[in-house]
Amino acid sequence: MAYTPIDKGENFFNSKLYTGTGSSNAQTGIGFQPDWVWLKCRSSAKHNNLYDVVRGATKEIYSNLTNAEDTDAQSLKSFNSDGFTVGTGADQNENNATYVAWNWKAGTSFTNDASGTGIGSVDSTGSVNQTSGFSIMSWTGTGANATVAHGLGATPKMMIFKVRDGATAWVVYHKNVGPTKGLFLNTAGTGSTVSAYFQDTNPTSSVFSVGSDADTNGSSKSMITYCFAEKQGYSKFGVYAGNNSSTGGFHYTGFKPAFIIIKRTDSAADWRTYDDKRFRAGGPNNKFNYLQANGDNGEADSDSGGAWDMLSNGFKFYTSDAAINGGGTYIYMAFAENPFVASNFNAATAR
Repeated sequence: MAYTPIDKGENFFNSKLYTGTGSSNAQTGIGFQPDWVWLKCRSSAKHNNLYDVVRGATKEIYSNLTNAEDTDAQSLKSFNSDGFTVGTGADQNENNATYVAWNWKAGTSFTNDASGTGIGSVDSTGSVNQTSGFSIMSWTGTGANATVAHGLGATPKMMIFKVRDGATAWVVYHKNVGPTKGLFLNTAGTGSTVSAYFQDTNPTSSVFSVGSDADTNGSSKSMITYCFAEKQGYSKFGVYAGNNSSTGGFHYTGFKPAFIIIKRTDSAADWRTYDDKRFRAGGPNNKFNYLQANGDNGEADSDSGGAWDMLSNGFKFYTSDAAINGGGTYIYMAFAENPFVASNFNAATAR
C-alpha cells in the first residue's frame, strides 16, 4: 500500500485551464502560490513557456527551444497567493485561445554558501519544498567538474537543466537512464551519452554533480535546475517497457495521476504531456489529450495519439502508439491527484 503523509496532491501540484482575454488576466483557484508555472496554449501552435519565482516574473524560457531566457513584461506578470496574472502576450493570453498552466509549489527560500557549509563546490540559491520533493536551484556555471547543493534532503530522481543566458539544449537527468546519458527536453531525440554532463555520477541527498559540458555547466553562465525527489503516494519517476498492443498495459504509481510526462528513450519520440483536466469521456474512465514539451503544436486528440486511463493507483494504455506504448523503453514523471492510500487510510478512487 502506498501510504503517504501527503493527503492531497493539489496542495503541491495543480493544473489550471483558462481562456485568453487579450488583456490582463488573473488566474485563481490553484490553491497556493505557484513557484514554477509551465504554460501552454491548447488551441493553436505556440511555445511552451516556463516561469519560476527564483528567476522572477516576466522571465520566460521555452522547453521546445534552445533560446536564452527572455524578459517580456506582458507574459506572466506576477505570482499571486492563489495563482498568477498574465498580460497581453499571445503565447500566454491571446483573446479566446485556450490554455493550460501546470503549477508546482516550492516556497521555502534556500541559500548555500559552499565554502561555509562544506556542501558542494558551487554556491546555490533557490526555492525548495522538502515535503513534496521539489526545488528550483539557481547557480553560476564553472565549465569544470562541480557539485551543487539542491536543498531537497533526499536524492533527486529527475533533474532538468537550462542555461539562462545562452542558446543551449535542455538536458534532463532521469534515474532510470542514469548519469552517463542526458536526454534533451527540447527535441524528440534519444539524447547523448556524455560524461561531461553529470560526471557519470548520480546525485546524492545533498548535491548533484555536473561536468564541463556547456549545456549543464557553462563557464560563468547563469544556470537554472529543477530537481525532483520521489515521494511515496505523490510523485513517481519510473520506467516501463511498451508492449505494442492495443490492449496496452497497466503501470503502477501508487496514486491517481494528475500529471504525467512520458518519453521513449530507445528511439526518437516526442515528450508527451498529459494532465487530469484535459480529458473527454470515453473508455472505462477517460481519454486524455496530449501536448508536446518539445514542440509548439496545439493539443492533439487522444484517439490519434493513444487513448488511455488514469486510475486510482496508476495508468493504463489502450493503444500501440509508438510514442507511449510501442515495443520500446519509456521513462515517465508523474504527480498525484490523490494517493492510493492516504494518511487516513482511505483509498482514492478512479475518475
